[in-house]
Amino acid sequence: QVQLVESGGGLVQAGGSLRLSCAAAGRTFSLRFMSWFRQVPGKERDFVAGITWSGGTTYYEDSVKGRFTVSKDNAENTMYLQMNSLKPEDTAVYYCAAGLAYKSVLFAATLNYDYWGQGTQVTVSS
Repeated sequence: QVQLVESGGGLVQAGGSLRLSCAAAGRTFSLRFMSWFRQVPGKERDFVAGITWSGGTTYYEDSVKGRFTVSKDNAENTMYLQMNSLKPEDTAVYYCAAGLAYKSVLFAATLNYDYWGQGTQVTVSS
């Protein structure tokens, strides 16, 4: 089993920055990729950014390219999401997710993930 714990959410004004963290614990050697998703009430959970466990490959949803950066500290088994130039439409609950080693790296496919964190709220005021 793998446990994922997010932190770093909060309230920020438009144009500001936040950094989210996702700490992975347990059988982390079994993981191949991790990602950030976000969800607003009444809508589906949407892909934001992903990274392979080694950190060698990243992938972003178009609306966050150039503003968000996903990274990983391999020594700490922690994934980060640096969010700059935040907009009100970035307001959502942000979740981290991880996929097992035997799976194909399909970052944006929600069903491809085996473990999820509890979520952290990000609110961007205008």
